[in-house]
Amino acid sequence: MRASAFVYPWDVNGDPAAPEFVAGLGVEQVTLAAAYHSTRALTPRHPRHRVVTAEYAAVLYPPDPARWQGRDLRPYEAGDWAPGDAYGEAAAALAQAGLEVHTWVVLAHNSRLGAEHPRTSVVNAYGDRYPWAPCVAQPTTRAYLADLAAEAAVRPGARGTELESAGWYGLAHLHAHDKTGGVGLGDAGQYLMSLCFCPHCREGYDTQGLDPDELAAAVRAALEPVWRGSAPSDGGWAGVEKLLGEGYANGTRAWRDERARTLQETAVAAVRAAAPEGFRVLLHADPVSYHCGANAGVDPAHILSVADGVVVPCTGGAGLLTPFAEQGRDGAVLAANLTVVSGMGGRPDTLAADAARAEDLGATELRLYHAGLASDGDLARVRAALRAG
Repeated sequence: MRASAFVYPWDVNGDPAAPEFVAGLGVEQVTLAAAYHSTRALTPRHPRHRVVTAEYAAVLYPPDPARWQGRDLRPYEAGDWAPGDAYGEAAAALAQAGLEVHTWVVLAHNSRLGAEHPRTSVVNAYGDRYPWAPCVAQPTTRAYLADLAAEAAVRPGARGTELESAGWYGLAHLHAHDKTGGVGLGDAGQYLMSLCFCPHCREGYDTQGLDPDELAAAVRAALEPVWRGSAPSDGGWAGVEKLLGEGYANGTRAWRDERARTLQETAVAAVRAAAPEGFRVLLHADPVSYHCGANAGVDPAHILSVADGVVVPCTGGAGLLTPFAEQGRDGAVLAANLTVVSGMGGRPDTLAADAARAEDLGATELRLYHAGLASDGDLARVRAALRAG
């Protein structure tokens, strides 16, 4: 199967050996970050540094002033961790090594945006804001995300893009020094804690026949036994319905699913309008539409009618591929995303077997997370697995 490795520009820029090293893994493609959230990342082979701290979500290229002139919401340029056209510099070096370059674009995940524009954030039923999670129902936020998708995805020389966080973000964040794991919220509790009660979403619930004040009170009441540890909060969607009641649960899901679907349609359309013919558009996706996070919850039939395919998390098992494969869409890309960094829970030593299992379940391509973060030992195992396959 065709394989692509995820890479950051700072993995490549300043390291003349990096492009050939990545190409030597046996991948045909790299998925190179063009717009990314804040992070602290190791660079275990770089000759100039070992840790890179990206202080806030930023684009890793110079944004077009004309596109953003007069706009309240606009992308932030990176600081010294990715100066100038860091993406373009890395992309040119990787292409020179014979690799096909696709952009990696993170959309609805931006803590600085939420800090500087609090009204854009998801607000939970208790009134707490999630600055890392832009509310994707708000018209101004949706317009910003669509334009960001188009600009960051269609960089010079790119042959395609992969859009991450193209949907709802919620409580789960992997925040620095996170202390939110003291109560096991489970799938249902995560959903309830991720429902947005910003003014726009309150209006949206009203269109579903739900009084937003009564709904917020119902969410808080449903969570009380969860906080006490006296009620389970797992059980998937049935668990949400049990905690909140079917009417409230289905009304909130109808509103949120529609907002996510139309955002995905708008973002993909914006990319296609800016892209050359043959440009591939994939989404990082979870086949359960009410799920939040980097792998946006989607309806499999819908998303495969909109995008060219999906990138699906498969490190813990490839079962999430099945709902997409069952759609039987000819030509759709189903990329199995496998973590190959052993220190992050990856299994580079079983990559060949995991890839074969993913292919049996419908995968057409592989994504390897992450060439820049992995040790030499992990990548030696990747190299051997790709050669064997």
